[in-house]
Amino acid sequence: MVTQKLKSFFVQCKRVWTALKKPSKKEFNQTAKVAAIGILILGALGFLISIAMKIFV
Repeated sequence: MVTQKLKSFFVQCKRVWTALKKPSKKEFNQTAKVAAIGILILGALGFLISIAMKIFV
């Protein structure tokens, strides 16, 4: 039972590993920009909420 689960797990891992590819520089830069924009939006939202809480409390 355990060996069957392990074998299945390794087959799935191999399938994922073969599907992986290194991103191109353009793809990496685009992902980094989207992540940075998301972090900035969340940071600004948190800052605005903290300012609003200080004003109203």
